[in-house]
Amino acid sequence: MYLQYVQQAANMLVETAQKQTKQADLAAEWIFDFVQKGGVIHGFGCGHSHMLAEELFYRAGGLACICPILLDELMLHKGAVHSSMLERQNSYTDSFVDELDIRSGDMLIVISTSGINPVPVDMLLQGQKAGAKTIAITSAAYSENALSRHKKQIKLGDAADLVIDNGAPYGDAILTHEKAPAPFSPVSTVIGVALLNGIIAASIEKMIKCGFNPPIFLSGNRPDADEYNQSLIHQYQQRIPLLR
Repeated sequence: MYLQYVQQAANMLVETAQKQTKQADLAAEWIFDFVQKGGVIHGFGCGHSHMLAEELFYRAGGLACICPILLDELMLHKGAVHSSMLERQNSYTDSFVDELDIRSGDMLIVISTSGINPVPVDMLLQGQKAGAKTIAITSAAYSENALSRHKKQIKLGDAADLVIDNGAPYGDAILTHEKAPAPFSPVSTVIGVALLNGIIAASIEKMIKCGFNPPIFLSGNRPDADEYNQSLIHQYQQRIPLLR
C-alpha cells in the first residue's frame, strides 16, 4: 500500500496541477501584483487545513510577506473534537476578526477541502469585506456531494474570487481494502501544499521577469542568512504579528 499511495497521490497531483493551470497562473499574477505594491498574503484554514497556511510561512525559499492566521481553538492541539465543533459554528469569526489586519491590497487564501463549514466561509467573506482578494483551496468533488452548514447555505467555492480545486475525492481518502472499515489515506494536504508552493514559484518568476526583487527567505541554517532574513523581517513585521 505504501507505493500504491505514493504513486496514486503523485498521479493525482500532476493531473490536478494540469487542470488548474489557468487558475494557478491568475493566482500568481495577483500575488505578484499585491506583493510589489506592499501587500500581504494571508492564509487561513481550520483543523488540518491550517497546515497549508503554516507551510508557506517563514519558510526557506518562500516569500516573507506570508501572514498565517493560526488560531489555537481552531487547530487540533487544543482539542480535536472541540475545534471541529467550533468550525461548524456560524458567526464564530466575529470573535476574532477585529484582531486581524486584513486590508485592501492584500490577498486572503482560505483552505477547506469540504468547503461546507461556516468558519472558513465566514473568514473568506470577512476578507472580502475588508477589501482583500480571496482564493479558495477546496475540493469540487467533495463540495458537490456535501451539504453546506452555513446559515446562508453558502459553500467556500461559492464565495471566493478564485477557486482552486485540489482534486481530492469526496471524503478525501484515496485507498480502500476489503477488510478496512472505511476508505483511508487522505490526499488533500499533499496536493494542496504542492499547488500552493507552485503558485508561489510562479509569482516569484513573474517578479523576476518584471525586475522586481522578490522577498525570499534564506534557510536560517546558512551562515549568511541571519542578516539577510532580518532585513525582510523588519520590512514585514508590522503587518505580520508572528514575525515580531
